[in-house]
Amino acid sequence: MGRNDLLEVGTFNRANASESKIYAGDGAPVAARARKAAANPNYQKQFSEAMGLYMKVIKGDRRAALDFQEAMTTSDFSFLFGDIIDRQMLANYQQMPVQWTSLARAGRVRDFRTVKRFTLDGGESTLQEVGEQSEYPAADLADGEYEYRVRKFGRRIPLSWETLINDDLDAFADIPRRLGNAARRSEERFATSLYATSAGPDSTFFSAGNANLTDEQLTVAGLQEAMRMLGEQTDADGDPIYIEAATLVVPPALEVAARNILNATEILAGTGGGDGVSNDQLRVTNWMRNRVSLIVNPWLPIIDTTTGSTAWYLFANPNDGRPAMEIGRLIGHESPELFQKSPNATRVGGGLVDPTDGDFDTDSVEWKVRHVLGGTLMDAKSALASTGTGSGS
Repeated sequence: MGRNDLLEVGTFNRANASESKIYAGDGAPVAARARKAAANPNYQKQFSEAMGLYMKVIKGDRRAALDFQEAMTTSDFSFLFGDIIDRQMLANYQQMPVQWTSLARAGRVRDFRTVKRFTLDGGESTLQEVGEQSEYPAADLADGEYEYRVRKFGRRIPLSWETLINDDLDAFADIPRRLGNAARRSEERFATSLYATSAGPDSTFFSAGNANLTDEQLTVAGLQEAMRMLGEQTDADGDPIYIEAATLVVPPALEVAARNILNATEILAGTGGGDGVSNDQLRVTNWMRNRVSLIVNPWLPIIDTTTGSTAWYLFANPNDGRPAMEIGRLIGHESPELFQKSPNATRVGGGLVDPTDGDFDTDSVEWKVRHVLGGTLMDAKSALASTGTGSGS
């Protein structure tokens, strides 16, 4: 996958949804009973039939809707349906474009306790000449650490029993999409909030002392200056840090300017030491289009209420060297999980209570989504920010 492509795990929607695309794999069923039955061929057959009926419903088949409502009264159907909406929720979650993986390293943590990421600097400088029978010079090593912990995010969606009876399943069809979108949006907003604040780029990370903050406007000259600053960063030994590619992150207000710069076929440049006007010009191929990929981040003006429409950022590839950020997720819970509230009622005379019959007191039927993630800023030498408030060139 090229760096200009946003990672998209699937392309599922109501128009082209199919069993092979959305429901392949084990999934993460909401009911313990369904999890145990997943390996049962009979369960798989029933699941396939329920899925086929459900897909007809969300595509507008009213006869299927009536059959669906009638099937809801059977003892097994609620578990099958829970598995269906859980898998469709995951499909919608996977369908949303992933942007933060181009800026941050993906981490995995074991529990909710604070985790530490240790670093070691030094020992990578150019080797010194060693004279005959002379002692080899020793190198100094310096260690450092970063820490963060994952947190739990979630939401409940209650529906009334009357809604399930009267709504022709439109509410059912919309629940997976809404929860999948909410989970992916939560990740993107969380990642953005690590490097952007209400006052602009995070001042503890982007600063003059870290040589990664400027006020250049987003122009060809401004982007070239930012690339120069990022390229002149040095490691603990004073040696250069090799940055072969970078990701440009802009708010929607700067999308046109960014695309014009990166999609231009030629750049007019000075011949060297000149101002690039009159006869002192060169027409050069736009080398930046091969070095810089673009992300338009709509969360920037929402989080940054000061410079959210002018500030822009450059991030080095997080897979090369030490990343600017790390986003961690809980092992075994990397994807959002959907739960359905168990019934708290018992039928007079005994018998199973269908979860879609609702709560004892209110007849409310509830679903809950849970997502666990956390993260931290890491190496300031791998990113650069501009407030975009300068006068420009």
